[in-house]
Amino acid sequence: MSQRALWERYKKYLCVCPSVGFTLDISRMNFSATFLEEMAAPMRSAFRAMEALEQGAIANPDEKRRVGHYWLRAPELAPEAEIGRAIRDTLADVHWFAEELHAGRIAPQTAERFTHLLVVGIGGSALGPQLVADALGGPADPMRIFFFDNTDPDGMDRVLAQLGDKLPETLTLVISKSGGTKETRNGMLEAERAYKARSLDFGAHAVAITGANSELDQYAKKHGWLRAFPMWDWVGGRTSVLSAVGLLPARLQGLDVDALLSGARDMDRETRQQDVLRNPAALLALMWFHAGNGRGAKDMVILPYKDRLMLMSKYLQQLVMESLGKELSLKGEVVNQGLAVYGNKGSTDQHAYVQQLREGVHNFFATFIEVLQDRQGPSMAVEENTTSGDYLLGFLLGTRRALFEKGRESITLTVPDVSPRTLGALIALYERAVGLYASLVDINAYHQPGVEAGKKAAGAVLELQRKLLTHLRAKRGSASSVEELATAVGAADEAETVFKILEHLAANPDHGVERTPGATPFEARFGGK
Repeated sequence: MSQRALWERYKKYLCVCPSVGFTLDISRMNFSATFLEEMAAPMRSAFRAMEALEQGAIANPDEKRRVGHYWLRAPELAPEAEIGRAIRDTLADVHWFAEELHAGRIAPQTAERFTHLLVVGIGGSALGPQLVADALGGPADPMRIFFFDNTDPDGMDRVLAQLGDKLPETLTLVISKSGGTKETRNGMLEAERAYKARSLDFGAHAVAITGANSELDQYAKKHGWLRAFPMWDWVGGRTSVLSAVGLLPARLQGLDVDALLSGARDMDRETRQQDVLRNPAALLALMWFHAGNGRGAKDMVILPYKDRLMLMSKYLQQLVMESLGKELSLKGEVVNQGLAVYGNKGSTDQHAYVQQLREGVHNFFATFIEVLQDRQGPSMAVEENTTSGDYLLGFLLGTRRALFEKGRESITLTVPDVSPRTLGALIALYERAVGLYASLVDINAYHQPGVEAGKKAAGAVLELQRKLLTHLRAKRGSASSVEELATAVGAADEAETVFKILEHLAANPDHGVERTPGATPFEARFGGK
């Protein structure tokens, strides 16, 4: 295609969103002239499904739950006045609590005021707050933010080492809807131990975001925590960033959460219109469908050309893949749907995997995220009439052209800046695109049976470990092979899992398991000390 023809295609298909200053360019996606017309009827069905969702339809039949994250930025749309009131009251509480902490009227046990924040969560309870904190934070923030987002002991030790002597000035925010999420529970207990080691009352430094009367809610009340904020059953973890889950840590960090909500609210309005050429979420969903032939046949590479948006691809991995990676259709048929997401940031990727994108396996389409504003204030010239930011744009456009020359498709999303309002709009855009795409491929975007299956399997492993430890402690002084131990605990068919558990136990002194090497790893013997 000539550059002139490409320019005409660009003008024809550029989607402009005036209220948020976004544009979406799909001209370098090679869909046919009839594609949008062919997809008109499925898109009308997708719009109807989205409208029903916003009006309170049951979206998750597995749990008989509604999905109402769109109400978070427009409480007047909630199907019951009580829900709208709860949303507004929680936002007011978030503002009040942050103001009290920043002013020192709510203070830690031994320090004048809270200056640091430790967020304990996993999945959407960490990824959303991490994205917001990294994109919008700065050195002038009234509180510095840290995360426990895994059950890795060494990772938690690293964070505690960074907090160091500031732990007495640190507020710990524990986020878990059910309160039973093991990774979060473990992080909470590790944090509690760290406070106790300094003779500090954990409850005087702790806040929960959780469901009413959950395990965590009861624990917080029993131990006198400062506050508990609600996490409603109609908000899923991966769409919770504009609830208290994301708003409270952002507000404590000193960020403009009202602007976050305003950007999301305006993007929702832009993406309700049914003229697909003016609806960026509809166009994204249609381009995903086109690129992957409605089957997720190609990966989506997210390339934000801005350091502040480095976590965007990580955030979208969960939002997109957990929502769309489903075995069954809404009709119960096996479809194995999904859309793989990966990415980093430009122009770092000029020196990483763009080489393969251009000349290697053609199994992807790219989304470039362009940010118009380079920085707050003027930039120096690194060459005549050229700034560092000019180079960043040059690399973006150069990479996009290099991919196009090799028949690699791409979408370009242009945003004005990285501000709270823009980030809120970005979050809303992808939330709605996911919902529309799910309707196009006839799946439920709002449940995650695969995640639950993984949790159950992990529970079975830990139960097997408990049996092994009980047996080893009862037989102290003797050593047995993996097969012998597997048989002894009634798990003869689980020898590989037993082997992995024993290797881990022996590598860590906590459990008192000793390993005697054999001629091969599988001939090692294990006993209790």
